[in-house]
Amino acid sequence: MASIKRYPWISHFLGSPTGHVVHLQKGQVRHQGVGHAFWFRPANSVLSEVPVDDQELPTLFHAITRDHQDVSVQANVTYRFIDPVSVSTRLDFGLQPAGSAQATGKEQVATIIGQLCQSHAIDQIATTTLAEALERGVSQLRSVLTEALRADARLQSTGIEILAVQVLAVRPEADVERALQTPVREQLQAEADRAVYERRAVAVERERTISENEMASQIELATRREHLVTQEGANARRQAEEKAAAGLIEAQASAERQGINASAEANQIRLVGEADAAREAATMDVYRDMEQATLLALALRDAAASLPNIGNLTITPDLLSGALAGLFREPAASTAPSAAAGARAATAVRVGK
Repeated sequence: MASIKRYPWISHFLGSPTGHVVHLQKGQVRHQGVGHAFWFRPANSVLSEVPVDDQELPTLFHAITRDHQDVSVQANVTYRFIDPVSVSTRLDFGLQPAGSAQATGKEQVATIIGQLCQSHAIDQIATTTLAEALERGVSQLRSVLTEALRADARLQSTGIEILAVQVLAVRPEADVERALQTPVREQLQAEADRAVYERRAVAVERERTISENEMASQIELATRREHLVTQEGANARRQAEEKAAAGLIEAQASAERQGINASAEANQIRLVGEADAAREAATMDVYRDMEQATLLALALRDAAASLPNIGNLTITPDLLSGALAGLFREPAASTAPSAAAGARAATAVRVGK
């Protein structure tokens, strides 16, 4: 912003980099430009400072559509002053002393541009319905306002250039907007509910699949357990059968061994008996041809083998005479009885042993 230093009869002006100063003295332009510095006399000088940077002008107004609906239009206009001298002669941008009323140039420009925007927007919206205005109103108004403002003769003659026009929103009244939003909101809510139901259905389906898988796993485990039990039973039964068969074979082998042993023992007993019988028969045959005295001697020998030890033997005359008489007796008459008696004595002696 420009600064002015005042002295008793003269003042000094120092311009800003964004302000174009116009110094009029007695109706003639003495100084003009951006960033100037000069001395002037306040008594006969008029100073105007026109901004040369881009200016932003937000505007808001209402319009009526073809179907009699009120809509609000929010726009923003970017402009600048391209002819500061013309602007200073047609708009109030004068630098006033401290305490005086401020210049109203910007307010005038805002009024002019705002009225032009509102006028052209009302004409455009009046030809469209509410639905069309809400659907295509922003782009249509942007084009219409840009062309209309750039072609306006008043702005051109004043030295104002329109750089851009932005239409930010075209909105109906609050209750109408809520009414228009209701179907969409309900549709969105329905879509959300459908998504929730689908998610629940998917979750239920997944739970059912998991349950089926668990049940199938349990069935498979039960089937395998049944096969295992069956196999274990078959193995136990086979083991018992094998054990029984082995026991039967062992019993048969034991019986056969016992039979063989019994047969062998019986044969042995039979052979021993036959041998004893044959020996007895042979002995009898031998004794049958022996004399009585010989048999008696053999019997005495056999008896003597079983008698206890005799320390002293006393032979009486009676015993000796009887023995001698027997020795010298005729053996012919009593050969057979003597042999028989000797055999019986020998047999008795053998039995006594």
